[in-house]
Amino acid sequence: MRWFGFGFNAFGQIYVHDKLIKGECSDAVNEIKVISPTELPGNADCCWETESQIRASWSRRAYLQLHGDSCVWLAGFGAVLSNESCSSCMKESRGCKDAFITESYLTLAFPDRIESWDLQKEEETPSWSMEIKKESSGPPLNLPLVPGGYIATKAPFYRSLSPHLKAKSLALSAEHAILLSASGAVYTWGLGSHGQLGHGGLTSEEEPRAVEALWGMPMSCVATGSWHSVCISDGGDLYVWGWNETGQLGLPSRGLRKALQLQCSQQAVAVSSKNCNTNSTGTGAPCQDGSTSPKEPQEGEKLDEVFISIQAFPALLDITPSCEIRTVSCGSRHTAAVTTTGDLYTWGWGDYGQLGHQNLISSDEPQRVEFFRERQMCVFDVVCGPWNTFAAVIKEEVA
Repeated sequence: MRWFGFGFNAFGQIYVHDKLIKGECSDAVNEIKVISPTELPGNADCCWETESQIRASWSRRAYLQLHGDSCVWLAGFGAVLSNESCSSCMKESRGCKDAFITESYLTLAFPDRIESWDLQKEEETPSWSMEIKKESSGPPLNLPLVPGGYIATKAPFYRSLSPHLKAKSLALSAEHAILLSASGAVYTWGLGSHGQLGHGGLTSEEEPRAVEALWGMPMSCVATGSWHSVCISDGGDLYVWGWNETGQLGLPSRGLRKALQLQCSQQAVAVSSKNCNTNSTGTGAPCQDGSTSPKEPQEGEKLDEVFISIQAFPALLDITPSCEIRTVSCGSRHTAAVTTTGDLYTWGWGDYGQLGHQNLISSDEPQRVEFFRERQMCVFDVVCGPWNTFAAVIKEEVA
């Protein structure tokens, strides 16, 4: 398994540029914004071809090495930098089986305990820990779920959950949560101001509440961005809800369309101005060209297009061509999904190149990342940081 990253790289989360190693300050676009998928660097102690997982926060990336003596390698803010590696092994993580990272804390799951370490301090003991007993039945829980509850993004870390929920997986944003039960039911709670809870309104919920619009349709995967949520049905359909400001739901976004129209208009004006100056008379008077302003709609033309700012209940998202979704992940304002045939689709905010289309353009339509298809790489998994994206590929060719 090989991992590729693209998007926000100001702290070397994807790769370390020479100026960062030397301690020089630079804001060059090609250092902070990685617009083309770039393979993550390995190191002598870590084989990147074996089973592994990625966890990401805004300024850091955690690489969970699962083979042999499992451990977590940290990259990004605060990591030890070198030309050979952009990550450093956290010795306290030796033997861990899962990891969960936020901007301030790294939580590690061991067979007999859970530990949360403060990433902003150099301490010899964890900030918080709890002993756990091996579950006698049922599949093992993945962080942030722990027996009896879950680990929150900030103190108090342990939060209890009703055993009646029978939690299977949990996705957390800074202000809301989405839970998948063993039966495939979806529950949400927390802030609801952008419709991210999926209950049809903008109110918040203090306790887990079932998303009634999905009742009777078993789901297999859930994910959450800052203010949007997504889930996958057992049949591979993708449902989205919440805020759509930058097209992160894959639905028509008025704000995004206006921004793109403005950008196109400015480019047209620049091109027209250049042409006029080239063809102007000796007096320097500019030529007259009505094409410098956007085309006004003619009477009788269809103007009505449905734009969605907030989708307060789940909507089925169609991806063209038709496909089944295997897994999905959300950044702050972008979304990435992997199909059962090994293709990666992304949409939403793209200002840092986090969509992987080798540009800085946002999109409110799911688009396939051609980089992997062109190289006959099969994408197996995807993990979004707030402003970047990490994709795992395997050797099988795309169907």
